[in-house]
Amino acid sequence: MTAETAPRWGSTLDSVVVYAQGAVCRRLARGSVPPDGRVRVAGLPRSVDPGSLRARVLRAPGVRVTEARVDVEAEPIGTGTPDALRREVERLSNEYAAAQGRRDRQLSLIEEVRALRPVPPARKREDPHRRTPVDAWLGLADFVDERLTGLHTRLVELEEALRRVEHAFTVATDRLARASTDAPSAHVDTTVCAVLTLDGAAGAEAVVEVELEYGVPGAVWVPAYRLTHRQGDGTGRLVLRASVAQRTGEDWTGVRVGLATADLRRRTDLPKLRSLRIGRRQPAPAPSGWREPPAGLADLFTGYDAAGPRPAATAAPVAAAGGFAPGPVPPPPPPPAPQGYGGPAAPAQPGQARPGGRPRTGGRSFAGPPAAMAPAAPGRAAPPPPAAPAAPGLAAPTPPPPPVPAAGPPRPTGAELDYAALVLCGPDEQGDRRGRLFPGSPFDAVAAEYRRRAEAVAALPLPGHAVPPRESAGSFDHRFDATARADIPSDGTWHTITVGEIPVGLRTEYLCVPSVEQTVYATLVLSNATDQALPAGPVEVTVDDDFLLTAALPTLAPGGVRRVGLGPAEGIRVTRRTNLRESSSGLRGNTTVLDHRVHVEVANRLGRPVTVEVHERVPVTSEPDVRIEERADWTAPEDGAGPEDHAPGTRVWRVDLPAGATAALDGGYEIRIPAGKALVGGNRRS
Repeated sequence: MTAETAPRWGSTLDSVVVYAQGAVCRRLARGSVPPDGRVRVAGLPRSVDPGSLRARVLRAPGVRVTEARVDVEAEPIGTGTPDALRREVERLSNEYAAAQGRRDRQLSLIEEVRALRPVPPARKREDPHRRTPVDAWLGLADFVDERLTGLHTRLVELEEALRRVEHAFTVATDRLARASTDAPSAHVDTTVCAVLTLDGAAGAEAVVEVELEYGVPGAVWVPAYRLTHRQGDGTGRLVLRASVAQRTGEDWTGVRVGLATADLRRRTDLPKLRSLRIGRRQPAPAPSGWREPPAGLADLFTGYDAAGPRPAATAAPVAAAGGFAPGPVPPPPPPPAPQGYGGPAAPAQPGQARPGGRPRTGGRSFAGPPAAMAPAAPGRAAPPPPAAPAAPGLAAPTPPPPPVPAAGPPRPTGAELDYAALVLCGPDEQGDRRGRLFPGSPFDAVAAEYRRRAEAVAALPLPGHAVPPRESAGSFDHRFDATARADIPSDGTWHTITVGEIPVGLRTEYLCVPSVEQTVYATLVLSNATDQALPAGPVEVTVDDDFLLTAALPTLAPGGVRRVGLGPAEGIRVTRRTNLRESSSGLRGNTTVLDHRVHVEVANRLGRPVTVEVHERVPVTSEPDVRIEERADWTAPEDGAGPEDHAPGTRVWRVDLPAGATAALDGGYEIRIPAGKALVGGNRRS
């Protein structure tokens, strides 16, 4: 039984983990294992990364997966395949072009009629002047006016019809752009399968369950929050939500969603450290899974070469004088030939490759294009291309020297040890490529186009106050798992899902800086009581079941405290008065004393007790002959104790006011400076 005739299993998408860019999907499949152990699991998206495919058997001891690779099947779609939206766009496009053509023809008719002018006949030199008949002029003007009136009336109708068709075409185009990409193309139905080889199944036709894991591009997410609070209550509910957009080519229906702030493309494999030996030089060990090509490989194609050149199968137009002439297609230049492979001679070591599968890596990073090919083996370099003829009077350019092969034993790359991706070159290949294995391209042109379209979601405009998780997470990565399954179509637009409730500490405080503005602002002080950081994002604040505002929540580290402003509190009034008295002191009056007095009154007009934090600022100096003495019961905020950073010299009053109460706060400070000096800007300042 071959891979094409292997039994086909259906699969269901069970869970998805969305990273900062890209996602890792997990599919489950169940079926009977044939005697040869080879099955095909269908349902993978077209944008799947072949290098990220992983497979394992669930709840079946002794059964393991020995090979896993991605296979693509394509077949034409019949005429009865429904594709109403795309056909509607094509129909409206044709109608729009026809309506635009009718409008343009009408405009050309109007220009022709508008260009009608009376042209007198040519007069000979000996002919006398003739009088122009006025009736003819007026008749022509009446004809043009009547004709233009009818044409303009028709033009208004055509422009209105064009406007309606253009609107319908724009709406249909937008619907097609926003439609899910989990649908076949217009003419070809592409199916992506995972070809698995199972080993150790107990008995023939054993039923096992297989888990597939693969990475896809085209998925992004940003965090969002909803905060519910009741006035007078010291608790609240903070619900973590996420705005997710994906265009991976498959709809996520009823899947468990996980959200991670990590970068899926970041390399996680460990570096290889080469050992340093002291003593005699020892030969480097031969690479595992590689061996020299068999002797006499060139004689294998002696009979094929003796049969003569093959006739040209296709012809392509080549440049000729005055046009194009048919000619044979020139063969493409051969790429540099790497070390040849005769086949695996020993099993691959862990971390290099495994037979029949992809190279094993330490992380789930996306596989990119294959590494650069190694230089050609000594004596087996491809012949250089013929040099172009030199111009008359100029010396022919010197061809570049052939690359010098690296000394020592061959060092095949990971792509060259990926046995499932190696391609055997046929007898028509150039140079030493015939009959040898070379790495093939992991992506075709169609797959590259799917990936390009999928990665376009990274350029979507972010919602208001949203921050990419990679920027707000800092040096640490976190993962959040949604409590319920969700549906996210592959349409490339933002969809909001609920992740879960975050336990946070919450209290209401009122903040005022009367020296700047005599307005009291209500704030919510959030404290993160979990062991995970909360990334920055927009938070919708609801107070007493009424939506208040949408604010920007900064990143909240574990145990961190942040403020969220709720706007002015009209029920609390603050009044500030200052008094400055200047005097002299000292034995000879050589010291100027600037005595500042501050009086603040706070009045609570709310029906509940409140806590008001009043901020003042004391001057700070670095001059040794300037002294500042404080006379107040305010306190200096401790570093790291509050939810925000304070400027130098900040002082804080914290007042607990019952409902309807009033409090008076008195403070001040003295500035002592030498009598011959003055403050910058003048001494008499508030």
